[in-house]
Amino acid sequence: MRTVRQESWAGLTNGELLDRAEAAGFVALVTGDQSLEFQQNIAKRRLGVVVLKAASNAIEDLLPLVPGILAALAGLRAGTVSRVEA
Repeated sequence: MRTVRQESWAGLTNGELLDRAEAAGFVALVTGDQSLEFQQNIAKRRLGVVVLKAASNAIEDLLPLVPGILAALAGLRAGTVSRVEA
């Protein structure tokens, strides 16, 4: 697992981010960007997307989502979107 910052991808558009993730061999992208699935055609992608819905990106708001994230990742297929919320 890697973050956008660790990959030096901060500031990329959603399309560029998805392209780079696919080129790097990622099979899943976990994001808090709830508009990504409506702005991009995920169905044509070689990876799946997990969209998080939390009160904020603060760790205390994201930690309760971990079981749902793990479950979503276990069943995720390329070209699909799974939503996880508190």
